[in-house]
Amino acid sequence: MSERLPTSPAFWRSPLRGPRLTSLLGVVLLAGITVLFVTGLVSYAAYNPNLSPVNDKTPDKGLLGFYLFAWPTDPPWLYRLNQGTHVTLGIALIPVLLAKLWSVVPKLFELPPARSLGHALERLSLLVLVASALFEFVTGVLNVQLDYVFPGSFYPLHFYGAWVFFAAFVAHTVLKTPTVLRNIRRERGEGEEEKGELVSPRPASPTVSRRGALQLVGGSSLFLLATTAGQNFDGPLRQTAVLAPHGGSEPGSGPGGFQINKTAAAVGIRADETSDEAWRLVVEGRRTVRLSRAQLHELPLCSAALPIACVEGWSTGNQWWRGVRLRDLAELAGYDQGQEPDLFVESLQQRGAFRRAALRDNQVRDPRSLLALYVNGEPLTPDHGYPARIIVPAAPGVLNTKWVSRLTFGDL
Repeated sequence: MSERLPTSPAFWRSPLRGPRLTSLLGVVLLAGITVLFVTGLVSYAAYNPNLSPVNDKTPDKGLLGFYLFAWPTDPPWLYRLNQGTHVTLGIALIPVLLAKLWSVVPKLFELPPARSLGHALERLSLLVLVASALFEFVTGVLNVQLDYVFPGSFYPLHFYGAWVFFAAFVAHTVLKTPTVLRNIRRERGEGEEEKGELVSPRPASPTVSRRGALQLVGGSSLFLLATTAGQNFDGPLRQTAVLAPHGGSEPGSGPGGFQINKTAAAVGIRADETSDEAWRLVVEGRRTVRLSRAQLHELPLCSAALPIACVEGWSTGNQWWRGVRLRDLAELAGYDQGQEPDLFVESLQQRGAFRRAALRDNQVRDPRSLLALYVNGEPLTPDHGYPARIIVPAAPGVLNTKWVSRLTFGDL
């Protein structure tokens, strides 16, 4: 009767389970999750979260903000590469993670719960690791799929969950690394059966070999890679990203036919407030000026070829933007060239996250940072931010504020 319960080792009859399979999957996850954690920290730093509370969606982070640094503007594709790697790798690792959890699931039901202090620590780290890993991967996938069904904001949930996950991951790695190395190095002689606590004492007949199982996991990861990675590229490769909301065909044609994250209608932008008669840009600093779109055209206009990259992992290729340099607008607000301060940007958008954003002085100073009025030779479309939007090299997409109404220069 006890063999019918998951607490009995005989309940788990798969002949594939064993320390070597588990160790191989663990090594892959060790490398992959380390890259995920580093790229996640880099992505968070790209928001310049210690610059202004509006950029930081993770309150009371305390010592967890120790790694923050001024985000650079070069190379301009830096955030695109980092976030594309973070999201695409995370999705590709899902089959490996599920296989790893399947390989160790008997240990979650093991009795007694703790045989010693070391065993208790190992079990605790395993439970926290499994729970936090599932939480991180599930919230990450939901965010990439634009399914914002979280009990709160994605940013603090994913941020703090990542720290819990990585702490459990490090503790588990330290405890299990010697065993993993022994399992990988161990060679079985001909006819010798694998031994270990994960091996079933009463295995069923195999339907696939361990090598076949590893090939299935690897093939599944390659399939997810092929159906996701294309959202970071232009041209035909984007057609392969069938599992990504911003993959597939381009959204329309013409100069404005490239991906967007939110439409003007979705955030309540009305045509009567963006018309040439109604809209005015307020530029504040040591002095305040109000500019119509026609008056902005009287200022020197510059061009820059820059991509847009989003936290969900999608990006566009370089688009040709044309508008007024932010540093020229800072000069208009009373600041000398070379002494540009930080910038606080406000949108006509009345609801939703990042309707306000802060940019560092180095971002304002970069000659490619624009208040864009045109894209690809034509005026901005409403969905791309008409009458004016921010475009800054290497900045996360949400900091490239659309439908700009006010620019406030000063120390933040």
